[in-house]
Amino acid sequence: MKKQILILSTLALLSNLNATEIYTVDDLILQALKHSPNLHLSADDYAASKSRLKQVNSGYLPQIDLSLSGGKGGKSDIPLNPDKIVNDTLLSGALSLQQLVYDFGKTTSLSNNAKYNSEHFSNTYEQLISDKKRDVKSAYYSVLQKIALIKVNQENLKLNKAQLYRSQKYFEAGIRTKIDVSDATVELIKSKLDLNKSEYDLKLAYAFLDENVGYSQIHNDYKVYAKDLDLTNLYSSISNYPLTLDASVMFAYENRYEIKKQQSLLDIAKANVTGANADYYPSLYLNANYTKQHLDTYRTTLPKDQWQALLNLDVNLYKGGASDANVEEKNIELQKASTNITYTKLLIKTSTTQAYINVQKAKDSVELSQSLLKVSKEKFGQASKRYEHGLADFIELQQARQGYIDAMSSLIIDYYGYYDSVAILDNAIGR
Repeated sequence: MKKQILILSTLALLSNLNATEIYTVDDLILQALKHSPNLHLSADDYAASKSRLKQVNSGYLPQIDLSLSGGKGGKSDIPLNPDKIVNDTLLSGALSLQQLVYDFGKTTSLSNNAKYNSEHFSNTYEQLISDKKRDVKSAYYSVLQKIALIKVNQENLKLNKAQLYRSQKYFEAGIRTKIDVSDATVELIKSKLDLNKSEYDLKLAYAFLDENVGYSQIHNDYKVYAKDLDLTNLYSSISNYPLTLDASVMFAYENRYEIKKQQSLLDIAKANVTGANADYYPSLYLNANYTKQHLDTYRTTLPKDQWQALLNLDVNLYKGGASDANVEEKNIELQKASTNITYTKLLIKTSTTQAYINVQKAKDSVELSQSLLKVSKEKFGQASKRYEHGLADFIELQQARQGYIDAMSSLIIDYYGYYDSVAILDNAIGR
C-alpha cells in the first residue's frame, strides 16, 4: 500500500513538473509588464528623471563645505630670528555656507523644467504600457485565430476523407467514374497541406506572442486559454462598443498619454522661457564662513579664528546679445510646443475615427460572415444530396464544400479581427 502511494505521489509530482501553463490575455499582459525590455528601459528613464529633479531642487537648500588641512612649514626673516628658518606645524579648518536668497526665478525654472521632464518620461512609460497591452492582445487573438483555423482544416480533412471513401465505393459500384476518385484524392492532399500550413502558422503566432510578452527563451512551455467556439452563434456574443465616435474622440483628448506627453513638453518650454527671462536679473546669495588655524610657534602670524558673513549680488551686465537670443529661441520653442499639441490632437482624432470605423466594419463583417456560413452549410448539404442521387457532379460538390470551409474560416478571421480592432480602438483613446 505504501509503495502504491509512493508511486502515485511520484507520478503527481512529475505531472506538476511537466504541466503546461495556461495563460489568459490578462495573464499575458502581466507577464509582458514584467519581462518587456522596452518597458524596463522606459521605467529606468523615469527613475533617472526623478533623481535629476532632486538634484535641481537641492539649489533651494544651503550648500555647506568643510575643509581641513595639516602639515609642516618653515619661515625665515621673522622678527625673533631673522637669519634662521624655523619649522612649524600648521593645522587649519574652514567651514563655509552658501544659501540662495532670490534669483528671480532661475532656480524655479530649472526645477519646473526637471519636474515636467519627469512627467514627460512618466507619460511616455504609461503610453508604452498602453501600446504593449494592444500588441499583446493582437498577438493573443492571432494565436486564438490560428487555433480555430486548425480545427476548420481538421474538419475539412475529415470531410475529404469521407468523400474519398464515398467516391471509391461509388466507383466500385459502377455509379461514378475513376475521375471522381482522383479528384477526391487531390482534395484530400490539399486539405492535408492546408492543415500542415495552419499548424506552422500557429507556431509563428506563438513566436510573435513571445516577442510581445518579452520571452527571450528558446522554448516556452505555455499555452493560451482558448475556449471552443460555437460558430452558429458567434455574432450574438459580440456587444456594441460602449462609446460613440464623438465620445471616443473626447475620451482620447482627456486620456491619451500622447497628449499628456505633449503637454509636459509645453510646460517645459514655459519653464525655459521663464528661466531665459530671469537671466536679465541678478542673483542674491548669502555667504558665510568660519576659519580656525593653529600654529605651534608663530601664534601671532595668522589669526586663530576668523569668520565673515556676506550678502552677495551677482549680475551679468552684458553678454553680447546672448540673453536676447536665448529668450527669442525659448519663445519659438514654446510656440512649437503649443502647435504640437494641436497637431497631436488632429492625429489622435484621425486614428480614433479610423479605429472606431474599423470596429463597426469588423462587427458588420462578423454578422455577414455568420449569415454566409449558414447559407454555405445549407448549400453543401444540398450539393451532397444531389451528388448522391446523380444530379450533380463532383465539381459542384467540391465547390460547395470549399465554400462551406471558406465561410467558416472567414467567420473566424472576422470574429477575432473584431476583438483586435477593439484593442486598437482602446489604445487609440487611452482606454
